[in-house]
Amino acid sequence: MMTALIVSQVISWLVILGLVLMLLALARQVGVLHIRVAPAGALTTSGGAAIVGGKGPAVPARTLDGKDVIVGGPAKSVPLRLLMFVSATCPLCKGLIPAARSFAHDERLELTFVGDDDVSAQSAMIAQHGLASYRFINGPEVGQAYEVGKLPYAVLLDSEGTILSRLGQQPRTSRKPCDSS
Repeated sequence: MMTALIVSQVISWLVILGLVLMLLALARQVGVLHIRVAPAGALTTSGGAAIVGGKGPAVPARTLDGKDVIVGGPAKSVPLRLLMFVSATCPLCKGLIPAARSFAHDERLELTFVGDDDVSAQSAMIAQHGLASYRFINGPEVGQAYEVGKLPYAVLLDSEGTILSRLGQQPRTSRKPCDSS
């Protein structure tokens, strides 16, 4: 009888130890997930005037290669422009990049990628996805002006700077990139 009691106690402790190890592994995965879908920080806004049919703001910005550009506003030389807001840490964004490139090529759009992330992470994403031929803006200004709440996000502009379409989640109180809720 005593042997059965000792065996059951050993088995119980082994099960408890296994559960503790699984709990630690789960906590690690939650941490990794938290880093992967961290808040977009500067890309979050309180919502407002950048609506479909309205004029998109002309925002002074700087490309990753250091050129000063104006994003949005009138651009007579280009009939349609697509602003694609992405992050190097967003798997959904990475999955949509080829579709955005194909769409821009087929529809003859000027495609501009916009992000607000670490420069080295953005540069690695540009190299990984072959985006060197596209304009890439890295900073919070454009995301704030166009009221981007969650990533991925896209804004289609005409030559007058009118917002023809906004594709993505609208700003809410809880704003996280790649949030599919």
